[in-house]
Amino acid sequence: MKVGCIGLGDIAQKAYLPVLGSRPDVELHLQTRTPATLARVADDLHLPQERRHTDLDSLLAEGLDAAFVHAPTVVHPEIVTRLLKAGVPTYVDKPLAYELAESERLVRLAEERGVSLAVGFNRRFAPGYTQCADHPRELILMQKNRIGLPEEPRAMILDDFIHVVDTLRFLVPGPVDDVTVRARTEGGLLHHVVLQLAGDGFTALGVMNRLSGSAEEILEVSGQDTKRQVVNLAEVIDHKGQPTIRRRGDWVPVARQRGIEQAVLTFLDAVRAGKVLSARDALATHELCERVVRAVRERIDAA
Repeated sequence: MKVGCIGLGDIAQKAYLPVLGSRPDVELHLQTRTPATLARVADDLHLPQERRHTDLDSLLAEGLDAAFVHAPTVVHPEIVTRLLKAGVPTYVDKPLAYELAESERLVRLAEERGVSLAVGFNRRFAPGYTQCADHPRELILMQKNRIGLPEEPRAMILDDFIHVVDTLRFLVPGPVDDVTVRARTEGGLLHHVVLQLAGDGFTALGVMNRLSGSAEEILEVSGQDTKRQVVNLAEVIDHKGQPTIRRRGDWVPVARQRGIEQAVLTFLDAVRAGKVLSARDALATHELCERVVRAVRERIDAA
């Protein structure tokens, strides 16, 4: 299987290339406009010169079976459009685009062309989080916090808070009939945001604080007098009387712990089987993020 990787930044190097580069059934091709980065990363993977590309035309000429897009978000629409028009099944980092209209256009294009389009919501595959899907979920609380990083609202929500939004959507046990957004802003920057989703018998809260004093990610699901907590995707704590703790094994790769390996293999297996993957559900997460952005902007404009 001939697979292209477009964009060789941190996420590609730390998470995706260790998976793709270790697959004997994958002929990996790399593409970036930065020659020095291309040479260094390709050398580390022992890739021959013919698998190194500095432009998308050269990469597409290889006749790809699939592509992974890890370039900056601002260029996602251009790159993904070209891949889909070339008939290449495409996996792209979240978000599809900063603007909802562009995300909608890409999903329509994929459907019109009958080409797979997948968005990298890896937490749906993370072992700790998939275990939460098997637990009673009357109350869901997810926090994803940072230190000293207030940011322009759209960038913060689409680049980072989107993981919280998608995880809540993944875990809610029924239809959502109430959406509430709260936020604190100052000087046009978003300090913290809280999203509440509620439905029949459940409430889900997503929190991001960019001035929290700690870089952390904590997920809790509770119901029927039990609670399951996942700390930084690595430690699972079950609370039913005396807490029990399960920690990530010493030899478990980070990509597997964070669900990236599983997401990659699921995508490649679908391509190999000729199954067309839809990004329609991923688009629903983008639509909810746009609702959050608008609520925050209204708060800023009213200040």
